[in-house]
Amino acid sequence: MVFTISCDSKSDVDGTSERTKTNINDNWLYLENDTEQISDALNMENWQEINLPHSWNSLDATDLVPGYRRSGSWYKKDLEITKVNSNEIYELYFEGVNITSEIFINGNKVGSHIGGYIGFTIDISNEVKAGTNEIVVRADNSYDPEVIPSQKSDFFIFGGITRDVWLQTKPKTHLANLKYTTPKVSNENATLEGTVAVVNGDNSTKVKASLINADGKTVVEKEFWVANNSAKITFDNISNPKLWDTENPNLYTIEVALLSEEKTIDKISDKVGFRWFEFKEYGAFFLNGKRLLLRGTHRHEEHAGVGAAMTNEQHRADMELIKEMGTNFVRLAHYPQDPEIYKACDELGLLVWDELPWCRGGVGNDNWKENTKNMLTEIIAQNYNRPSIVIWSLGNEMYWLPDFEDGGNKTKLSAFLSELNDLSHKLDPTRKTAIRKYYEGADIVDVFSPSIWSGWYSGSYKSYQKAIDQYKKEYKSFLHAEYGGSSHLGRHTETPITGEGKIQADGWEEAIVQTDVANIAQIGDWSENYIVDLFDWHLRISENDDTFVGNIQWAFKDFGTPLRPENAIPYMNQKGLVDRAGNKKDAFYVFKSYWSKDPFTYIESHTWTERQGPKGLARDISVYSNCPEVELSLNGKSLGTKTRNTKDFPAAGLNWTLQFKEGENTLVSTGKTSDGKTVKDELKINYRFTKNDKAKGLKLSYKELENGNYLVTAIAHDSKGLRCLDYENRVYFQCMSGGETMKSLGTPTGSESIEMANGKASIEVKRNSKDRPLKMMVLNQSFKGTYLTIE
Repeated sequence: MVFTISCDSKSDVDGTSERTKTNINDNWLYLENDTEQISDALNMENWQEINLPHSWNSLDATDLVPGYRRSGSWYKKDLEITKVNSNEIYELYFEGVNITSEIFINGNKVGSHIGGYIGFTIDISNEVKAGTNEIVVRADNSYDPEVIPSQKSDFFIFGGITRDVWLQTKPKTHLANLKYTTPKVSNENATLEGTVAVVNGDNSTKVKASLINADGKTVVEKEFWVANNSAKITFDNISNPKLWDTENPNLYTIEVALLSEEKTIDKISDKVGFRWFEFKEYGAFFLNGKRLLLRGTHRHEEHAGVGAAMTNEQHRADMELIKEMGTNFVRLAHYPQDPEIYKACDELGLLVWDELPWCRGGVGNDNWKENTKNMLTEIIAQNYNRPSIVIWSLGNEMYWLPDFEDGGNKTKLSAFLSELNDLSHKLDPTRKTAIRKYYEGADIVDVFSPSIWSGWYSGSYKSYQKAIDQYKKEYKSFLHAEYGGSSHLGRHTETPITGEGKIQADGWEEAIVQTDVANIAQIGDWSENYIVDLFDWHLRISENDDTFVGNIQWAFKDFGTPLRPENAIPYMNQKGLVDRAGNKKDAFYVFKSYWSKDPFTYIESHTWTERQGPKGLARDISVYSNCPEVELSLNGKSLGTKTRNTKDFPAAGLNWTLQFKEGENTLVSTGKTSDGKTVKDELKINYRFTKNDKAKGLKLSYKELENGNYLVTAIAHDSKGLRCLDYENRVYFQCMSGGETMKSLGTPTGSESIEMANGKASIEVKRNSKDRPLKMMVLNQSFKGTYLTIE
C-alpha cells in the first residue's frame, strides 16, 4: 500500500516562496527486523501499518518477560510532492529517533544521527523529485557503550521514532540559527542582542527584526545589514518590559525578515522572555531580583501504553498537571525531552534544569567523548532561546557502574567534566551548569546536588534539616535534587513508619511496642501514608527556610525501569506523585497544599475507604489544604475548625483525632479562604471493629467501565469472608478466553502481576466478542486459582 501526502510551496505577496512545515506522522510502515541493509529490509514482506510517534518497546519494556528489545528496526513512508522548486531547500526534521538513526530518500542515504533525545534536520534537496519519494529510516537502540545514556541507567531506553517528524521547505537563500540573549533586564528597561545567519546570501541583503508583545503590538522594529553571512540584532532600551516569571510567564515574539531589494525573501520567528536570575553564593535563588524558593519535581518522558512515544497532548497534560500542583521548577530527567515540553514550560512558567544524558557508565573512550560533546552542543543549540531554561546539567551519578575499563577513574572523570563545563559556558555564558551526586565535581560546576534520601534509602525523614544545614555551608550553590520514596497506589496502613524510623503496633495488642526500620526502601510497606508524611516533613523544612535554594522531588510520575523487576508493579519505579497513567496519589495533594494558590481541601485518603480497628481506638485524620482555616465534620457533627500553620506537623496542623462508628462514616472538610469563599471535600469510610484473620482465598468480581471494558477485581478474604486489609502478597491475573487483559501498562490496573493493596488488586480487561463468555483467573503461590465468568 502507498501512503502519500501532498506538499506544495506557498507564495507571499511579493511572489517569493514561503517556508512550510508539514507534519508527516501518519501512514508509515514499520518492519521489526534488525537487518543493517536497506535492500534486505525493502525486500521483506511483513511491514506493519503504524502512525508516529512509535516505539517497539511501548509494551515490551514493562511486560513480565525479563529484558526488552534492544535492536534495530525500519520505518518507511511514501511522500508525494507534486512539484519540486529548484530555488527551495527540502528538509526532514526529526524531533527524536532513539537512539541512533540512518535516513534514506529514494534508496540513497542522506544522513544519520547519534543521540536519541535530540532533534536533528536532514537536507534532502538533492534527492527529492516531483512525484513519489520513499523515506526510509533505520532506528537502533542496541547497547552501545559509546553512546550515552549508559544501559545501567535506571530507566528504559525506548527504541523507535519516538517523536514527531516534519517535512520543511525554505527558500534557497534563507535565515538560520537565530540566537539572542537579554544581557540587561530590569523592571524599567531591557536590551536584546542577537545574531542570525544568512545562508546563500550576499552583502546586499539586510534583515528587519521586530519585537512584538503578547497583544500583537510591535514594540520595536529595526533593520540591520548582513555582513559575512550573518547579521547582528540589537534592541536597546526596551522600556517597561513585561517580565517573564513563574507566575506571569510573559512572552514576546521576535520576527526576523530577510530583505532583498526591499522584498521579503524569508522570515523566521521565536519567543522571547525577559528575565534575570541569580544563585546567591551560600544563599537563595533570585528571579528578577526577588527571592524565589524553587519548588521542583522531575519528569521522565513516558506514559502507560505508549512508552516514550507520547503525543503532544500527553506531553502537555503532564506539564499542566505539574503546574496544577503549584510547581515552579522541573528537572528533565535524565535527558532532553520533546519540544512540546519546553514550549509548555515557557508558556506555563516552569523553570527548567535540562540534562545531558550522561547517566552512570563512567567516562568512555575517544569516540564516547566526541559523541558526548556533540550531544551537549546540540542540546544547547536547540533550546538556546528558551527563557524557562536556567541550568544545563552535565550529568547524573556519572561515576557509577563504569562501562569502560578504568571508566570510574575520578581524575579522568573530573578532567572530562571540566571539558564539558568549559564547553557549556563557551556555548552559553548566560546559564549555569550543574551535576548531581558526583562529589569530586562539585567545585567544577556552578550548581551541585548531593544525594539526600532522608527516610528512604537511609535514616529517618526527620534528619532532613540536619542534612541540608550541612550542605548549605559546604556548597556555594546547593540545590537539592531527588528525594522521596515509593508508594503503591491504594496501599494504606493504620500505623505508618514514624519520623524516627519506627513501626508502631496496630492497636489490637494490649502492649504498644515499636520496631526499628533500618532501610525503609527495602523493609517498608510502600504505603501512601508513609510517603505522605515523608513529603510533608520535607516541605515543612524547605518552606520555612529563607536561605534555602529549594528542592526537587523525585519523581512526578511512575516510570518504567529494567532494574526493578520485583517492585509491587514489576519494572516500575513507583516514586511518582501520580501513577504512569497520570492518576493522582495522595502525595500530590501534599505538594499542592504547600505550593498551589487554587483553594482546595483533600481528606486523606480517597483510596482508603475500608478500614479496621478495635472499638474505642482513636484515629488521626489529616486534611491537606491551602486554606487558612479548615473545619472537619464526622457523620454530620463538627469536630472543630483548625488554623493552618506550615510549621506544624502533620498536614500543617490540619489533623483531627476522632473515633469512627462501625459501618459507614462520612467525613466532610470545609476550607475557608481569606476572601470568605469555601471549598469542600467528602469521603465515606467503611469501618469495622473486627480484625480479619489470615487470608484463606481470593474472590473475583467485575464492573463495566465507561469505555466498554471490564475492571476485574480480586479480594483476599479470610475464613469468615472478611477482606484481609493486611494482605500484600503478589497475585497473577490471566484471561482464559473471550478477551484480553490490558497488560504491560505499568499501572495499578494494567499489569498481570501485581502486589495487593490492602487485600485488593484489579486489572482492566477488553472483551473480544459479546457472543462468547469472558473467563478470568487469579492465583498466587498460596491460592492456586479463582475463576470468574462474565456471560
